[in-house]
Amino acid sequence: MFARIFRFSSPLFLHSFRNISRSSRSSQGKHILLSSAFHQPSTKQAVFFTASACLLVSGSAIKMKTHIKARCAEYPGSSVRRLPVPDNKVSWDVELPDYTPVEYTSEVVLKRPVWADVPKEELQSNPIKFNGLDGIINRRSHLGDYRIVDSLPRNPVGRTGLTGRGLLGRWGPNHAADPIVTKWKKDKNGQRVMKNGKPVLQFIAVQRRDNGQWAIPGGMVNAGEVVTITIRREFAEESMNSLEATPEEKKAIEAAVDELFAGGVEVYRGYVDDPRNTDNAWMETVAMNFHDKDGTSVSKFNLHAGDDAVGVKWIDLSSDLELFASHVDFLQTTAQKHDASW
Repeated sequence: MFARIFRFSSPLFLHSFRNISRSSRSSQGKHILLSSAFHQPSTKQAVFFTASACLLVSGSAIKMKTHIKARCAEYPGSSVRRLPVPDNKVSWDVELPDYTPVEYTSEVVLKRPVWADVPKEELQSNPIKFNGLDGIINRRSHLGDYRIVDSLPRNPVGRTGLTGRGLLGRWGPNHAADPIVTKWKKDKNGQRVMKNGKPVLQFIAVQRRDNGQWAIPGGMVNAGEVVTITIRREFAEESMNSLEATPEEKKAIEAAVDELFAGGVEVYRGYVDDPRNTDNAWMETVAMNFHDKDGTSVSKFNLHAGDDAVGVKWIDLSSDLELFASHVDFLQTTAQKHDASW
């Protein structure tokens, strides 16, 4: 994904996590969208259907009363446009007889890479065990059982204005993991920087090459993979220089990462308001915070963007942040847990 983002004075890498095959968010998502003939929203409602809804955070994904980015006008990476869905019509419990969304599944997904399910036409001959463990593929949702309508899973949060899978490989939940690596911001004297009476917390952010947005480094959970392994793997792949490490450097980085990842705290587990979501496929994640309290672990790395990322840096946690998907919500919860400024 955003591999090779971190390095010491000399290149380092945690090679043991690279042996696991990857199906990353960027590999599943060179984003796209759909057109509609549905009723037009009012001027006030229309703000939710502009492309900017794909880029900016609106509302709270933690509470997840509804989704905003999952209804953005253009599906990421294409000219396909969604059918507009007003806020008060998102819930499946609200009748909407004229709801006729366009169906879209990207060519990338239809080519059946290892991380993708069979197309809709083959589901009858290749049935999927939804709401359970389907072989080694976890098709359970963090939100509980989801409905199956006309043999297809239904987005538990509501309508998105688009059916099919878009850029997502799995029908139903597509599981991801997000490591939030933090440290205290300090001045040149080593003292914590304060803002509004509280210390400032920083996190490692990567700039996505596919859409230019800043995000938490993370990725998809591979079939049969434990979430904690995914989190460590994605952090290593998105935050280390993996190709230039010597055996000695690999050993040093393993020790530092092992120490950091031994103290993770779960921040969020559930649905993600992601612009790639559809009525039949959606993102879910487990976000965990790994805090370098004394600045003796990952804080001593020099950040270095790899070939899949435009940039990488430490960013202050702030309510002014504009990040990919629901990442701002995860960071707000992280700031609250550390009693940091926001």
